[in-house]
Amino acid sequence: MRVKSVHAALPASDLERAKAWYADKLGLKPAEENMGVATYDVNGTQFGLYPSQFAGTNQATAAEFRVDDVERTVSELRESGVTFEDYDLPELKTENGIATLEDQGTTFKAAWFKDSEANII
Repeated sequence: MRVKSVHAALPASDLERAKAWYADKLGLKPAEENMGVATYDVNGTQFGLYPSQFAGTNQATAAEFRVDDVERTVSELRESGVTFEDYDLPELKTENGIATLEDQGTTFKAAWFKDSEANII
């Protein structure tokens, strides 16, 4: 199999509301809109928003945005009105919306929020 590229596809029960949320909260606007799908280009990677009656039903992370500074980004997004999720699970605990995790000896920080369609990002 030869893969050309991969991108996330996020369902939206109200596509116009979702596009407005991504513009207002994250400062992102579609690079292209075709066949009912709003496609966003973020530094050469893409994700799409598409209409679906199943939006918000996934209880796991739907997409990841990688940033240089999680704490600064969380602070900036909170100022834009984004609400971060708090978790208190055996394998994952957030403090002030941010978890410190380790993978193969590397420590990193992560935070989760839900978009207007209840997709976990």
